Amino acid sequence: MAIRGYEVKSAREQKVVSFADVGVKFAEGEGEEGMFSGYGAVFGNIDSYGDVILKGAFKDSLREAKRSGMWPAMLLQHGGWSSEDMTPIGVWTDLEEDEKGLKVEGKLALNTSRGRDVYELMRMKPRPALSGLSIGYRVKEFEYGTKPTQPRRTLKKVHLLEISPVTFPANPKAGISAVKGAEMTERQLEQVLMRDAGFSAQEAKAMIAGGFKALKGTRDAAPGEVDVVNVLKEAGKLFRS
Repeated sequence: MAIRGYEVKSAREQKVVSFADVGVKFAEGEGEEGMFSGYGAVFGNIDSYGDVILKGAFKDSLREAKRSGMWPAMLLQHGGWSSEDMTPIGVWTDLEEDEKGLKVEGKLALNTSRGRDVYELMRMKPRPALSGLSIGYRVKEFEYGTKPTQPRRTLKKVHLLEISPVTFPANPKAGISAVKGAEMTERQLEQVLMRDAGFSAQEAKAMIAGGFKALKGTRDAAPGEVDVVNVLKEAGKLFRS
């Protein structure tokens, strides 16, 4: 049973399942709507449970996941008792270790209600309402600390089971670095209209406020003078970014 912050030992397998939370921050980025990226863990940093993960701890697990096609699940809050809770909210599209930690990229299932809910919570302003990641794993190799100044455990090898967006992150040094989607601010659109379409600041503001018809009072354009197609093309480029 997945309980955040606890270790659950299987009576049959006698293997430990742990959950290590990480904090997150958000930024707009390029890419497909529903995609997000960041770090599921940071190497060498002691989390709030007293554990530290060493570089290379995920290496074998990631290799096996890519070989077998059985990737860690993307759950919400580590899942729960019901089948709905244990139903994934998306998929991880890339997992790798770098110098910093476990780098993750994933895609939320926006055609599902839970996927849309998570996406909206991640992108809320002025701050995300859902702003954490947490990894669930079985410990394969570790050492206990022997001094008060040492970590409770130093994790040398773990098997990743799942990675979840969570509400309460325990480690602020890792997490989501980008949530990608199709949202363009009014200021960005204004810049496109002025820079690429040749509108004045007054015309751009009028168009944003009331659409192309709003230009009637600011520009006495002849038919075809306003190249709507090209304007939309340029706006579309920024929209996708």
